[in-house]
Amino acid sequence: MSQDNETAASVVTEFFIVGFPGLLPKYYSLMAALLFCIYIAVITGNSLIVVLFVIERSLHKPMYIILLSLSFSDIGFCTVALPKVISRYWFNDGYIGFYVCLFQRQLIHYFGTLNSLIMMIMALDRYLAICYPLRYPVLMTNRTMRLLIGFSWVTAMISPTISSMQTVTLPFCGPNMIAQCFCDSQSMNQLACADVSLQNRISYGLAMFVLLVPFSFIIFSYASILVSVLRIANAQGRMKAFSTCATQLTIIIIYYVPRFVVYSSSSIPNIQMNSSQKVALVMFYSLLPPLVNPFIYCIRIKEIRLFFLKWCVQRNRMSLKINRLIIS
Repeated sequence: MSQDNETAASVVTEFFIVGFPGLLPKYYSLMAALLFCIYIAVITGNSLIVVLFVIERSLHKPMYIILLSLSFSDIGFCTVALPKVISRYWFNDGYIGFYVCLFQRQLIHYFGTLNSLIMMIMALDRYLAICYPLRYPVLMTNRTMRLLIGFSWVTAMISPTISSMQTVTLPFCGPNMIAQCFCDSQSMNQLACADVSLQNRISYGLAMFVLLVPFSFIIFSYASILVSVLRIANAQGRMKAFSTCATQLTIIIIYYVPRFVVYSSSSIPNIQMNSSQKVALVMFYSLLPPLVNPFIYCIRIKEIRLFFLKWCVQRNRMSLKINRLIIS
């Protein structure tokens, strides 16, 4: 970085998180309360998945290792993204330091990339389980799944690091209003006092790579699953396979499709979105999956339902014993 850039970059020492543009001040407390409730629900639901995995040994299987990793990722993302925007609306404290903003941006894109890789691994797991059921226990062991998950947690840092290194070289000397609920690549690049066309192309290319490669593999996996399911003679078996995949495919669609729209809105002429629409869509695809994932999987997965049933039965028995002791 040149001396001029260093001087210019030192002018802006903090940014201000705008949040939802156009939101009237009288709704600030309501928005803060809503985001706080979402945050508590995400932490509670995903922590429940973690606790279940720890105490119930029957869940120590490849599929549940994926869910455990997804829960940790969702907790991490919401913990990075939500507290500052909640503070902005509850206490009107939206200021965030330059390097803190850069670090938040790094983690925001890291957890986004990580979720994309985890969903690809989830699709791979379902592909092997349904298309190669006899070989599945050999192909997908707990050790193999741990290696895949560990690899995804490490490699997910590559793309955000490249993008952040590009931003560090930019001078920030004027406006400091982040038109988003958290610091991200597009919002920060827009505030630079320089030509950011190269950085935008690099960020866009990285985003499309992170989205398209896993999404292409996911489409291939579920297309292969569909072909295999249609070959199953047993109608009950077909319904079970469809039911298992439909839930995951719904979450995947919610996760990927809005992201393509947001990242491509500036490149596709027919897609025109104002800042309020873009922020709302970003928050939708960022918060809905972490919010609904634990509840969907707790309802849909047989082992988790059985655990809750067993827990309820044991609790009722304990209550009956206590009542008998009180009566006697």
